[in-house]
Amino acid sequence: MEKAFVYGVSVENENFTDRIKETKRLKLNFTNGLNTILISPRRMGKTSLVKKVIDTLDNPEIKVVYMDAYDCRSEYDFYNKFAASVIKQTSSKVDQWLENAKEFLVRVSPKISFSPDPTMDYSVSFGITPETHSPEEILSLPELIGAKKNMHIVVCIDEFQQIGEFPDSLDVQKRLRSVWQHQKYTSYCLFGSKKHLMTKLFQNKRMPFYQFGEMMYLDKISTEDWVSYIQSRFKSRNKEISEDWCLEICKMTDNYSSYVQQLAWNVLAETDKYVGEEEFKAAKEAMLAQCDALFVQQIQGLTSYQMNLLRAICNGVNNEFMSKKVMDTYNLGTKSNFARIKNALIEKELIEERKDGLYLSDPIFKIWFNSNYND
Repeated sequence: MEKAFVYGVSVENENFTDRIKETKRLKLNFTNGLNTILISPRRMGKTSLVKKVIDTLDNPEIKVVYMDAYDCRSEYDFYNKFAASVIKQTSSKVDQWLENAKEFLVRVSPKISFSPDPTMDYSVSFGITPETHSPEEILSLPELIGAKKNMHIVVCIDEFQQIGEFPDSLDVQKRLRSVWQHQKYTSYCLFGSKKHLMTKLFQNKRMPFYQFGEMMYLDKISTEDWVSYIQSRFKSRNKEISEDWCLEICKMTDNYSSYVQQLAWNVLAETDKYVGEEEFKAAKEAMLAQCDALFVQQIQGLTSYQMNLLRAICNGVNNEFMSKKVMDTYNLGTKSNFARIKNALIEKELIEERKDGLYLSDPIFKIWFNSNYND
């Protein structure tokens, strides 16, 4: 059944809106073998964009491998998932990937796990360890397959920032870069949900992945496009929403893609026929309630100084934090400790640093925080 609005998962088909320019560019990079790094705030639709481009590729000489590194906690967690993803997604049948595993990965005992649900896919594991395989063997896998089959392989890795959390992370990054940068049949699309970590990996001149590929920054979808999209989805459900209420949805969510979809769905759910003030208010309250548990978890363990900095930013203070007036008004402690307070909140992704100052990273968190902790 077609959904009116989609959030919390990647968006596709009719629920994917705009991104025409970015889709065209990313597809061009895929078809020309260029490495791409996608960076943007959370909830901007990076995963949806990548999957959209994958769906539009119709060149039989290009094979795309998609991997999510979210649950990888160590270097060899990554290698096992990398190898399984490459072998499985470059083969059309189970018996074919078994043959590929034996040909391209010696000393492995492949295992297949089938779900009892017939609609679910199977999983593959190889039991790769430092004793059985070197990193170079695993990282060269797509290149070997591409050369043997005379095809170009695009490896898309979601949540790539996880490698920054591995033990000996810098050494791991050096190993990946040293192998991948010389490959001719393979290119990479690397992206993740933690902007500050992705920025650190790819924009710091001292890091191994500096200038590894083209940097693409996903900006917010325009309000004009969102208004048209929201009204069309309401119309598909025989309901009506005015442009003004669409603008309110965009304003409250600051055009963050996932939040726009979530709030629009809440408004739709509260509406019988026409959207009015009562329906929008109920939708807003539902939105805050849906996010409450997550936001409570995010502020657990924060110090009083960290909470005070959040209050200051919520009240429109974005710079000059070291001034006596701001320090005294919001009780931010000592000047020597301010950098520590700021960096801790950036690390938790509660705030972000822009050219003109500090801002809350999440527009809905700001509303929630103001309602509950900023009297």
